[in-house]
Parts: sequence; structure tokens; C-alpha cells
Amino acid sequence: MAKEPVRVLVTGAAGQIGYALVPMIARGVMLGSNQPIILHMLDIEPATEALNGVKMELVDAAFPLLMDVVATTDAIVACKGVNIAVMVGGFPRKEGMERKDVMSKNVSIYKAQASALEKQAAPDCKVLVVANPANTNALILKEFAPLIPEKNITCLTRLDHNRALGQLSERLKIHVGQVKNVIIWGNHSSTQYPDVNHATVTPTNSEEKPVRSVVADENWLNTEFITTVQQRGAAIIKARKLSSALSAASAACDHIRDWVLGTPKGTWVSMGVSSDGSYGIQSGIIYSFPVTCDKGQWSIVQGLKIDDFSREKMDATAKELVEEKTLAYSCLN
Repeated sequence: MAKEPVRVLVTGAAGQIGYALVPMIARGVMLGSNQPIILHMLDIEPATEALNGVKMELVDAAFPLLMDVVATTDAIVACKGVNIAVMVGGFPRKEGMERKDVMSKNVSIYKAQASALEKQAAPDCKVLVVANPANTNALILKEFAPLIPEKNITCLTRLDHNRALGQLSERLKIHVGQVKNVIIWGNHSSTQYPDVNHATVTPTNSEEKPVRSVVADENWLNTEFITTVQQRGAAIIKARKLSSALSAASAACDHIRDWVLGTPKGTWVSMGVSSDGSYGIQSGIIYSFPVTCDKGQWSIVQGLKIDDFSREKMDATAKELVEEKTLAYSCLN
């Protein structure tokens, strides 16, 4: 029996990440090769022509899973009945702008989109915020869409998680699939903490071993590895003269796929979720934790040992998120 189509919203769909993301969704990368999709694409009025161009290309690609495409600049139309919402649209920081100016623009965008989602989306809609500041944009969405279950609002730190896996696989000259259970704690910013203390590697023709013992270079793991992951986005901008799009789109697919279809047994991933106080992190902020997913629900991995080095870094990124929350709320007054 044919599956019912899933309605997936992508905001900022005519932008760089959106352009990379929509064909991945239409091809089944996000929800599987047997799940039909109805794609909803939203962008701002000045992007109308570009948005229609993306729609034309989706038609021309003749994706077997793509049942229909809605392309609009009206948030109410875009959010109607959606089961999954990937919030890529936001106001980017421009040269000379103060942090509060950027926050103020994004607070107004996410306050309006929260209202449209709450009124129009399916009751069990799963939301992933990609646009920066991702954690705080997700927090604003959560505050202004109280009817959407709190556990259904998340932000993207899977990109950072994947970057950490990539750095380790490059260092060890092994396939990225042989490394697992890194953790990104905290904010999707340069204060995030990429943690390898619980990560493992399975070398070819060998048993699973701790990453620290296989890398055997504490200095690299505690310094260069961390800063490389933290600053990878800036390095890509320097190299491409554009921000990460392909890798961000791929990570968004990974995030939703694991959330909906489940994480493999014995493996966790990093997701920005509403803190319940686990690991001493202030409740209510959107903070990246290690999670496992099953039957469409995520759960924070409990009981991991936290050393003093990790504690300091986890608290520093939490402090930044509390500051961002204060700044965002000041923009509402």
C-alpha cells in the first residue's frame, strides 16, 4: 500500500542552503527512498522570481517521490498542514551590524513564523531551525508557539557533529563511518564544545576502541581539533567566499532522518533541544546534547562522565546562550 505523502516546509528556499536542500529532500535523502513528499517552499517577496526558478528546476528533475510543490511568499500558505518544518530563512549579519541589530531582525522573523506554524502546521509538526543564531531562533519559536510540543522544536548542531567526525576520520585516515559518538555541547557558535571523551573508532579488521587512545595525541584533541570544528564555518567562508550550504543541507537531512526513523543501536547524535536540566545545564534554553532517537522521539543520553575540562567548556557555552536569551528578550520590549 502506498504511503501518504509527508509535507515538508523549507523556509529561505531560494537561498544557498535551500537550493542545496530541496533536491536532497525530493530524492529521499531526508525521509527514505519510499516516502512520497509534498514540498512547501517559503521565501521573502524580493526572492519570488528565484523561488519560482527553483520550483521549475524541481519539476524538470522529475523526482519520483515528489508529489507536489508549493512555492509561496505567504507564511500562512507555506505552513498549511506541514509535518516537518526546516527553518533556513533568517536575517544574516552584515558588515557594520551590531549583534543586537541582527538578533532584533531574527526575533521578529521567528515570532511571526511561530504564529503561522502554530496555527497552520500539523499538530505533531517537527521543527528544525537552521538559520543563525540557531539556538536562540529556536528558543523564540518555542516561546511564541506554545501549542507546538516543546520536544518538537530543535536546532541544527548536526553540522558541527559531522564536522567533528570528519576531522577525526581525516586525522586517523579511516572512513568517517568508522567513528561514532562524538558530542557537540551547547551553542551553534564558536563557543560550542566538540567532545571526544566518549567517542569510539572501529579500525578496519579490529574491535571498537576509544578515540583518545587511537589518536594518542592529547594536545591535538584538546586544542587544534576543538578550534578547527568551532571555526570550520568561518574557514569555509574564507575559502568559498560563501557560507556552508551543501554540508548544512546534508546535516539537516541527517538530523530529521535520525529523529523520524531512529538512530542506530549504540549510536548517538547531537541535536539542539530544550534543556531539562541534564548535566547541570539551565532548563529551558536550547542547548546541544547527545541524543538517541526512537519512534520519532529524542532522548538525552544520561550518565556520561564529565571531567573538569569538559565542565568548564560546557558551562561557558551555556553562559553564552543565557546571554543570547537575555538579548533576544530585550528585543521584544
